[in-house]
Amino acid sequence: MAPSTHARNPGFSLILPFSGLSLWRRWLERHNVGHASVVKGTEMTATSQHTPTTRAAAGPTDGLLTWSLLAAPLLYLAADATYAASGWDDSTAGVLHVLGAIAYGLVALRVAAWLQAESWLAAAIVLCGLIGLAGNVAYGFETIHASFGDVRLVDRSGAANLIKPLGLFFPLSLALVAFALDRLDHRRHAVLVFLAAVAWPIAHIGNIAALAVAVNVALVVAFGSLIGPRTLR
Repeated sequence: MAPSTHARNPGFSLILPFSGLSLWRRWLERHNVGHASVVKGTEMTATSQHTPTTRAAAGPTDGLLTWSLLAAPLLYLAADATYAASGWDDSTAGVLHVLGAIAYGLVALRVAAWLQAESWLAAAIVLCGLIGLAGNVAYGFETIHASFGDVRLVDRSGAANLIKPLGLFFPLSLALVAFALDRLDHRRHAVLVFLAAVAWPIAHIGNIAALAVAVNVALVVAFGSLIGPRTLR
């Protein structure tokens, strides 16, 4: 008599579906997909996988954004110190001005990234920061043009007037950054940055070199002192 096959083929087993669900759950967790199904015993319950909205610096992008907190105000301090020493048409100051303006765009991204992803303030900082970057860079190249004897855009009419409102977005972005720092419990830093934002257009529109240098010193202290174990770990 042939051996029975019933012992070798027990039929459909409930272990197989549960094993499949377990693999599916692991895949979902590995890929951070929300609302993964979790099997506990014979009962299936729903749980949510939450991705953190903030994280400590862990890679080159985070490091770049964090160190811009020091690089940007130092570059701009060097630019305004050169303006104070050599005049507002100095080409070297213009080059430093452009580099500092670019670095401040990274500062805006750094602070915005510290806020919650759903924050409207973060969106406003990114928007105003990038528009302000464009205007600020334009004023730096304006200085370089002027060093060759060209007529400044601010002295022209028509489309050249675009540089003026764009430039004002930079101190506006600083004010928004100050509000963000206050939300993040960096109140002393927030006060310094806000005062600098108010004084910035006064110093640079009025060509008051001493005030411009003082404003940049305040920003070096405010932003540079944010760098530490909390931001770099």
